Amino acid sequence: MSLNDQQKFLIDSAIEVLAGLFQKGDLLATSPDSVKKFCQLHLGHLEHEVFGVLLLDNQHRLIEFETMFRGTIDGASVYPREVAKQVLKCNAAAVIFCHNHPSGILSASEADKRITDKLKEALNLFDVRVLDHIIVSHLGAFSFAESGLL
Repeated sequence: MSLNDQQKFLIDSAIEVLAGLFQKGDLLATSPDSVKKFCQLHLGHLEHEVFGVLLLDNQHRLIEFETMFRGTIDGASVYPREVAKQVLKCNAAAVIFCHNHPSGILSASEADKRITDKLKEALNLFDVRVLDHIIVSHLGAFSFAESGLL
């Protein structure tokens, strides 16, 4: 097993353990640090951008985590229509968006801010709350909510 294979195996094992900790019904959204760790373990190690959504019930308990879009090393196309379809399919009352920056840069780009605003606007039509947008890398995590960007 090569070093990359070993690293991938360890990361996949950690994700499996973490997924077991956050099953349907857990109050994931009440702990910002847990949400950031969850997102970082799922997406932080990837070499291409991925956009995901944590779908939450009215009490902010996790319904499911859905990887919605996959991109390249420096971007991913995100379609509000597809996000809204998934939110309605799961009957989510609130969401947390997350995506990774393979570059390791832990700040929100103008494109990140624009898509967050577009998604908030679209989901507001269905009374779905956007609680946060987390950006992760192998170095850590950045929260829109904690930074006053939501």
